Amino acid sequence: MRELEVEELERYLESAEVKPLLLDVRQPWEFEICKLEGSMLIPMSTIPSRLDELDKEQETVVICHHGIRSRRVALYLEQAGFSNVINLKGGMAAWAQNVDPDMATY
Repeated sequence: MRELEVEELERYLESAEVKPLLLDVRQPWEFEICKLEGSMLIPMSTIPSRLDELDKEQETVVICHHGIRSRRVALYLEQAGFSNVINLKGGMAAWAQNVDPDMATY
């Protein structure tokens, strides 16, 4: 599993010809407070029952609040046969602190 710092993801999203799936695994109430544009919400607890909604070959960046839940989900996805998974280190908290200081936080 690859990991990206938030600044690396910002640059990558600006330059990528094919955008990765931004998979947010937080709870709906967290997602309502702040999210990355275009991200898909599938809470961590529902990932096993919703795997069929995801493409195992698509580059997928997994996102949570601090990067801990997303790392666990990214490892789970790899074990389930996903070949191109990236964990966002520091999660939305780091994004708000280092990339978008105007973003709402919690």
